[in-house]
Amino acid sequence: MGLKTVGGAAARPHEGRGAPGNPHGRFESEERIAVDDGWDRPCEDEPARPRTVVVEERARSIVTRNRSPDVPFDASINPYRGCEHGCIYCYARPSHAYLDLSPGLDFETRLFAKDNAAEVLRQELRRPGHRVEPLAIGVNTDAYQPIERERRITRAILEVLAECEHPCTLVTKNALIERDIDLLADMARKNLIQAFVSVTTLDHSIARRMEPRASAPRRRVEAIGRLAQAGVPVGVMVAPVVPFLTDSELETILEAARAAGARSAGYVLLRLPWEVKGLFQDWLAHHYPLKADHVMSRVRAMRDGRENDPGFGSRMRGEGLFAQLLARRFEVACARLGLNRQRRLALDCTRFRAPRPAAQLELF
Repeated sequence: MGLKTVGGAAARPHEGRGAPGNPHGRFESEERIAVDDGWDRPCEDEPARPRTVVVEERARSIVTRNRSPDVPFDASINPYRGCEHGCIYCYARPSHAYLDLSPGLDFETRLFAKDNAAEVLRQELRRPGHRVEPLAIGVNTDAYQPIERERRITRAILEVLAECEHPCTLVTKNALIERDIDLLADMARKNLIQAFVSVTTLDHSIARRMEPRASAPRRRVEAIGRLAQAGVPVGVMVAPVVPFLTDSELETILEAARAAGARSAGYVLLRLPWEVKGLFQDWLAHHYPLKADHVMSRVRAMRDGRENDPGFGSRMRGEGLFAQLLARRFEVACARLGLNRQRRLALDCTRFRAPRPAAQLELF
């Protein structure tokens, strides 16, 4: 029997998963290559449908400092490593290579949960030198991915922030955020929270292939509405915009989000760093073979002839005529719909008080 199929273009996509294979990470010393041995059956040691495995990770720190000049936050919290949503375009996929795991299926099936995140956050917020600024939650991997339903790590983090009145922002593509509306609404009354819901497409057939375990598009729009009704400032992120596949929906998504109650909006052009480039192209070839060349041709046209541009600023928006047209469409639509009238919500950083130790009781 030949070599086990574990990755590469020969791998077949699994139902309910985004990556078409499990290619080796860029730091691995050995490369595994798929070989067709003529046996039309799955290998015994590789299940037809990979199951999700969650490993508890004891975090030593939880707040990450950011030095990128093109992102609107300086400090962030990521409760999980890896993401079960399985979005094929996710720019965080290459981070799994640092764990000697594949940015492919491993990224969406081998997850790490920082179960002590709230405890560590409490300790960090009590340090005398803590600088109060909005903490961005879930900007690398989604804080409301499916395992949060049981793990409740994001919920515990929000409880700490609410207790000490510390401002934060949230971004997600999962309607599970509605579970925490009680906390979010209370924080919103004190100007301590802003939420964003990511909507890539309103086409269910595209979404179930491109982001298979995220909430359905219309369900995300409903989540925007329920957050808005609860008084939580909420915006929509059209991210990423995929040329020739979802870019035509830009105005439609903004209209749906505004009708639901979104106050602000943003967009990010498709990024293909490191291993994401090969994964995305394999995914395109399988699901949209007739569009694949057109999509990649337009990507290169918006990336100065390359498939990825890591430059600050340009990596989010692209360059060239098509990128300029996309930016103009976004500006016109936002102006027409009344989005982004207040460019950035200034959250209140003056209410913060250091949290008490978890075991300490109030005297009165």
